[in-house]
Amino acid sequence: MQPAKPIAPRPVVRSAAAPEEVAGEPCPVCGTPNPPDRRFCRRCAGPLTPATAHERLPWWRTIWPFRRRVRAGSGRWIRVLVTLAVILALCVGGFFLLPAGRALIEDTRDKLSGAKAITPVAVHADAEVPGHPARDTTDGLSNRYWGAPRAGASITYTFGKPFRLVDLIITNGASKEPEEYAREARALRMDMEVTSADGSMHHKEIDLSDKAGDQTIATGIDNVVKVRLLLGSVAGLSRGRHVALAEVEFFQRS
Repeated sequence: MQPAKPIAPRPVVRSAAAPEEVAGEPCPVCGTPNPPDRRFCRRCAGPLTPATAHERLPWWRTIWPFRRRVRAGSGRWIRVLVTLAVILALCVGGFFLLPAGRALIEDTRDKLSGAKAITPVAVHADAEVPGHPARDTTDGLSNRYWGAPRAGASITYTFGKPFRLVDLIITNGASKEPEEYAREARALRMDMEVTSADGSMHHKEIDLSDKAGDQTIATGIDNVVKVRLLLGSVAGLSRGRHVALAEVEFFQRS
């Protein structure tokens, strides 16, 4: 008996699936209907909801700081004008703020560097009482003074080279000792006129307390070559008395 021959299995015939009925918007590319929740076509994978074009922004939305999305040609010249205006404002602000910033830096340097005394090379007064010359205000002795016969008299100090005047110390009256201070009249206000090396003038009103002792006045003026003090608002002036100024000391940056 011969062995049996293998027989190939018969193919199974399946019935074709019925086409699925889908109700929805057709694909804008191939026209295939798709379920409402799909984002891409089930046949061609094309986008079912293409991005809509953005509306043109109003011109004021394209100007800094309101700019969000800039379109070509949208408010271009307005942006240029605003940019130029901002640059101009910064330049003007810098021009006016530069002197203030420089003064702040110099004041800081004055405080950090300290000060040292400087002596004028010449002292001159437009009026003085005999026995009380103007040079007594720079002799370092507070019991000797310059005597002025009236209010409105002035004293001028000249220096050998330009320097930055940081402070000056004024000892008013006839002496720094309280019992001698009020022996003569005192100027409670002085008008200070400072001349710089380039010829520019600086004016400062100095108010003094009516008391014995040193009084410090902060100045901070550059390239000083001459200082003039004009006596005003005199207290205690009467017949037989004169205006006394015991000492004036000048200090430069050390």
